[in-house]
Amino acid sequence: MVQLEHIERLVNAEHWDPRELLGPHRTTINGREALSVRAYAPDASEAQIIPDTPGRKPIPMNRIHESGLYEAVLDSPKSTVNYRVRVTGSQGTVTERHDPYAFPPLITDHDLHLFSEGKLFKGYERLGAHLTTVDGVAGVHFVVWAPNAMRVSVVGGFNHWDGRCHQMIGRGSTGLWELFVPDIPEGTIYKYEIRSHHATAPFTKADPYAFSAELRPRTASIVHNLSTYRWNDRAWMDARATRDPLTAPMSIYEVHLGSWMRVPEEENRWLTYRELADKLIHYVKYMGYTHIELMPVTEHPFDGSWGYQATGYFAATSRFGSPEDFMAFVDAAHQAGIGIIMDWAPAHFPDDAYGLAWFDGTHLYDHEDERLGYHPEWKSRIFNYGRVEVKNFLQNSALFWLDKYHIDGLRVDAVASMLYLDYGRKAGEWIPNQFGGNENLAAVSFLKELNVLVHQEHPGAVTIAEESTAWPGVSKPTYTGGLGFTFKWNMGWMHDMLDYFEKDPVHRKHHQNQITFGLLYAFHENFILVLSHDEVVHGKKALLDKMPGDEWQRFANLRALYGYMYGHPGKNMLFMGGEFGQWWEWNHDDGLQWHLCQYEPHLGLQRFVHDLNWLYRTEPALYEVDYDWTGFQWIDINDTENSVISFLRKAKDPNNQIVCVCNFTPVPRHGYRIGVPMLGWYRELLNSDAELYGGSNLGNGGGVTAEPIASHGFPNSVVLTLPPVSVLYFKAG
Repeated sequence: MVQLEHIERLVNAEHWDPRELLGPHRTTINGREALSVRAYAPDASEAQIIPDTPGRKPIPMNRIHESGLYEAVLDSPKSTVNYRVRVTGSQGTVTERHDPYAFPPLITDHDLHLFSEGKLFKGYERLGAHLTTVDGVAGVHFVVWAPNAMRVSVVGGFNHWDGRCHQMIGRGSTGLWELFVPDIPEGTIYKYEIRSHHATAPFTKADPYAFSAELRPRTASIVHNLSTYRWNDRAWMDARATRDPLTAPMSIYEVHLGSWMRVPEEENRWLTYRELADKLIHYVKYMGYTHIELMPVTEHPFDGSWGYQATGYFAATSRFGSPEDFMAFVDAAHQAGIGIIMDWAPAHFPDDAYGLAWFDGTHLYDHEDERLGYHPEWKSRIFNYGRVEVKNFLQNSALFWLDKYHIDGLRVDAVASMLYLDYGRKAGEWIPNQFGGNENLAAVSFLKELNVLVHQEHPGAVTIAEESTAWPGVSKPTYTGGLGFTFKWNMGWMHDMLDYFEKDPVHRKHHQNQITFGLLYAFHENFILVLSHDEVVHGKKALLDKMPGDEWQRFANLRALYGYMYGHPGKNMLFMGGEFGQWWEWNHDDGLQWHLCQYEPHLGLQRFVHDLNWLYRTEPALYEVDYDWTGFQWIDINDTENSVISFLRKAKDPNNQIVCVCNFTPVPRHGYRIGVPMLGWYRELLNSDAELYGGSNLGNGGGVTAEPIASHGFPNSVVLTLPPVSVLYFKAG
């Protein structure tokens, strides 16, 4: 006899284990063992058991409760899944599926233990929706974390979005809920319906671990199998595992996929991942970049967030195609010798009703206290890094992209906002840590563990911190007290450079320290020099438009900025459009101004960046020793009157050197002497003033010969012609 208490809990959506009531149960009828099969089918007019055995007739089920609880008693006492339940709805519609409650739980005790400990580092292979076959029956295994829910159901078109039909099974104190739903295919659209102790009505949520999602404004998750794509990048992945990124060239092209290029003749639509795999990768390879950095491709609801407020931490955005399409994009990049870095945003998440906010009716992923859990600048929620399940969720997300999508690195967004409890807050709006400080100790611990995991599980992959403060050791190993990132964005250098280059050249002699100041701290971290998207939006103007002077001088200044950037210690990153001199600020709703490339000044700038990239990649002196004084030496930084600086870059082989000379005024300098280490011929490798690049074509005739005349502390020297607003590279031999 079924206890009324269990029925009421089931009907009221308060039953943590519907299997106690539903599915097959051994029983005794007239002293004989039998099998009682119960199914909950609200709004059904009748139900039947359909044995899978050929020739067996349907077995009618009796309605044993007015709520829609049906039961049939089978003669065989064998507990079996070899049956289906046929339900006839009140409108005459008929559905027929295997009984989800005839299958045992699939999460192992070991998985439950690891999850509770925060050590289920491949949780994305357990949580979420996974196509699974159990006892020969195909279906989808759903698992979700909602510890404060009274009931969780899987809902979708397969059950008319009725949360009463597929109520999940609670797995005790872990807060996990699971259910194997037979007979539903890949591509099934679904959500979780949650009945909370803290809400009067149930509500639906997208799956935090979903591999695919509907295109906005639709918000449901999609069952997707990620294992069907066949990769062709083994050579790249094997080589990456043995490569030291600190001593390798890294020239990064930062891209927003939705606005790199549009198709105007087709309503200005986006390019697809497959189209980008052709057009973008071909362009990047031609231009000589080593890496593409993608602004977030994690699923997000609002285009204007640029992807930095994500709702799908395991789903590639559906804006540009399927997961396999994005895999094909990464694969094509690797086969072309190009690495893919992905922006990743674990600092905060939006409060969209279908997302992580109030997931089970509580502040599950964030903090309840607004002083900890709310980001005042971005109007978003802050992750609770001190909760092991939340920390593990984010670690899983990071490892997932490196594992399933072969991503080569993660640029972690807004690290400064994670590190400081008072970030963006006034006095009284934040809570000090246990020692009275403003450091977010839980976030520090999370970042350290994350970096150890990434470097341990994926050798050769990199992590990059967008961190704008003087927090010590961001890119130093955790065993020395650092945060463990591979690289850190050099935000200070970027601000100094742009401020300097925006000044009229006549005033630059008073600001030479801005050019040289970066070398005081250049080796404190493993820096990447960046000219990113943040500097060409919100009224800041495009890079070319920031430059002073007439049009000729603007282009010359921008070439000089890039030339100095590539000569300076550190890896390099440039945002799309900067390579050919876009005039407009970046607009995420439109493509770049590609039509400008038909005009010579822009084409010349593009040629310069092309040649600069390829020269950089072929000269070890420009990249091998980026993070130690042994790779750099000043020649002269004191000629403030002429705004000229000169320095040496050195490879691991100290005899492999490049001389860099920069003239930051529009005045040509003739007979300009600088010291050099060796006698002999110095070949002019690069002249940013070359006619090919749109310059005045002033230079040194291909090179100069050093004389045994001491200068600037060197025993030898060369006499140069310095073109206006230019950067020159020379190499002995």
